[in-house]
Amino acid sequence: MKFEILKKSHLKRNIIIGVVAVLIISAIVLNFTRAKYRVTQSIPLVNGTINYSLADLNIVALYIDGVEAEELDSNTTYTLDTTNSTCTYKDGTTIDNLTLNYDSDTGAFSITPYTTKETKCTLYFDEYNPYTGRDYILSHYDTILTRNDFSTTVTNTTTGTIYKSLDETQYDNDGEVYYFAGNPTDNWVRFGGFYWRIIRINGTGSIRMIYQGTSANTNGEGTQIGTSLFNDSDSDNAYVGYMYGTVGSSNYETTHSNINNSKVKEVIDQWYQINLLDYTNYIDINAGFCNDRYPSTSNTSSNGLGGAGTNKTYYAPYFRVQINKTPSFKCTNNNDLFTASDASNGNKALLYSIGLITADETVYSGGVYYVENSDYCLYTRQNYWTISPHSALSAGMYYVGFTGFLNWTIYNSGIRPVINLRGDLELVGSGTATDPYIVS
Repeated sequence: MKFEILKKSHLKRNIIIGVVAVLIISAIVLNFTRAKYRVTQSIPLVNGTINYSLADLNIVALYIDGVEAEELDSNTTYTLDTTNSTCTYKDGTTIDNLTLNYDSDTGAFSITPYTTKETKCTLYFDEYNPYTGRDYILSHYDTILTRNDFSTTVTNTTTGTIYKSLDETQYDNDGEVYYFAGNPTDNWVRFGGFYWRIIRINGTGSIRMIYQGTSANTNGEGTQIGTSLFNDSDSDNAYVGYMYGTVGSSNYETTHSNINNSKVKEVIDQWYQINLLDYTNYIDINAGFCNDRYPSTSNTSSNGLGGAGTNKTYYAPYFRVQINKTPSFKCTNNNDLFTASDASNGNKALLYSIGLITADETVYSGGVYYVENSDYCLYTRQNYWTISPHSALSAGMYYVGFTGFLNWTIYNSGIRPVINLRGDLELVGSGTATDPYIVS
């Protein structure tokens, strides 16, 4: 009898030990699973809200900014990339009419249709960027400077620095301007398969940039799309126009009506049609290109006379950048502000929203008339056109010389197109040649 009682006692003890062992093993397994996926989301389903961990959601892969990860950082805000995120049933069949939603504020995540045991998901998240366009670029520069003396070149490395309008006299037609000067290494953009350098951020917030080539070259023929005369002839005031009117006219308005394409515009338009036509929606149509043709028959004052036929005429950029060293971002005459046909301002004469840099912009960037400068970002060791007229002694146009000086000519020069990215685009990158700004 005593033996039987002892035997029953051992049996009871063994059962208790077994139960305790099962509980310990279960706790270890649970903690291991929670250690792998620590982020818990609130998942609103069609028939209620249940708290699930990422592991419970049967996530096959989780990516953050294109890099595979194990979990979301609870201190970081994310956006769900619904285009690349996918879900399938257990047998691999794609879920049709899939709807994914993620609330970055609450962490709420929903999948419709959703079945816990069958759904497998590959989810892509991006770190949320609160800035777009202008604000994103400005967030990268700790130093913001102003300038009021444009009589000397800017040659220093200005990485981490951006300049802004000193006051309203340095605004463009739309407001305050931010611009690069000197030799920055962080104003690179890659767009449309090409590299560009930012010239300035316009008053509208759009981003004005000049062609740099198919690679991050800083000089050489690869920094331009070709060479051309500005116009086929230089024997009339009309030929200082990016577009021009009637040759031989004695009337200023007729001479500078925007009817005929210049030689250089034909080259640029053809290049745009081949290379950037598919990117038109990213380009600002209202930020124009100022072919300032305000005339003067005097080389000492801007008197508004001349500008027709073969009259000896000096144009407004001559007085600003060559004589007075007072560049301007403004375009005084609406007829000279070249914009696309569907723009809300300007002359609406362009087929495509693309043009050339102005002589004034080269001065803001650190160039000076007839002073060499190989240490600023517009130096390419090539001669290339601006859109700014000098005079009609023989229809001369300003250009940036192969040693970096600003001068004027009637001869063959290189072509570096300029475009304006819309200011509301989401950008990523840091602006360096190896990590340029790109449209997200």
